[in-house]
Amino acid sequence: MATLFTKIIKGEIPSYKVAETEEFFAFLDINPNSKGHTLCIPKLEVDKIFDLDEATYTGLMQFSRRVALAIEKTVPCERVGMSVIGLEVPHVHVHLIPLHNMEDARFTRKVKLNPDEFSALAKSIAANFK
Repeated sequence: MATLFTKIIKGEIPSYKVAETEEFFAFLDINPNSKGHTLCIPKLEVDKIFDLDEATYTGLMQFSRRVALAIEKTVPCERVGMSVIGLEVPHVHVHLIPLHNMEDARFTRKVKLNPDEFSALAKSIAANFK
């Protein structure tokens, strides 16, 4: 059965896409730790990051770096942090989180954005993705 993320990739579930290549997809987290919190995923449905083949793993890290650089150009922050936990959805995903302090990395506080804010943010990050 397709994961939630596979359904997002296929357009069956809406998302705020910020970047896409043949192999990878990035979209805003709808329950973000901070403004700009983005998920990067392979289109290949694999549960655990270290089960990815080496080329896909390396490609995901390169893609995530490019997305992080676009986030940094868009969202004022101290730095963009990366977290890979993978317990919520059984599909590899990298969290890219604009950090202002350590609390932003702890998944204990969330920020609220309305649909217009999500859309504008996604478009801005996408414009900076090269």
